[in-house]
Amino acid sequence: MQIDIITLFPEMITTPLAQSMIGRAQEGGLVSINVHQLRDWAEGKWQVVDDTVYGGGQGMLLQCEPLFKAVADLKSKNETSSDSYVVLMTPQGQVFKQQQAVELGQHEHIIIICGHYEGVDYRVIEELVDLELSIGDYVLTNGAIAATVVVDAVVRLLPEVLGNEQSSVEESFSNPDLLEAPAYTKPAVFRGLEVPPILLSGDHAKISAWRKEQALKRTQKNRPDLTQD
Repeated sequence: MQIDIITLFPEMITTPLAQSMIGRAQEGGLVSINVHQLRDWAEGKWQVVDDTVYGGGQGMLLQCEPLFKAVADLKSKNETSSDSYVVLMTPQGQVFKQQQAVELGQHEHIIIICGHYEGVDYRVIEELVDLELSIGDYVLTNGAIAATVVVDAVVRLLPEVLGNEQSSVEESFSNPDLLEAPAYTKPAVFRGLEVPPILLSGDHAKISAWRKEQALKRTQKNRPDLTQD
């Protein structure tokens, strides 16, 4: 898989994605992640990429030309450009969920545009973008951090990235209606706090039933919206 990210702030993305599992996935050739400065496709001495909004209103919009050039250039340089899938990070997008991470992972080439200022000229969305995506109902200073979250969620699901393939199956949101059950490790007793005896019993059927029960309780407590019909 190849992921190209277009942003005004490459440093906000390159450092976190060079760490831990995602960094190792790149080193191992499991994924190629390239972060690009949008101004590289801008014209003129000052490499301007934004302008005021027609019809009035506060803030600035990212212009069409540099984004159209960037997407066309990145598609042309990728051997699987026929499968290029363009995502715009924007507060107006669909809220990102685990299933979308799974679906994005099916594409060989993803191009992510990081919104900034008041967003992008709508012609970019109409002509270039396949999916508008948001990581939550709040506004960030720009889309770079949001893009990093999405890339992490997608890449960790790729084969061999986690090492143990069950890790991505037995976790919160692998079942969209349930969170993970509580988990414990050694010591069995810490400051008087004990690990539930059932987990030490060796009875796998009872442990499985306990985990399902606790997962439901945890979901009802933290995310009751997931259990509503």
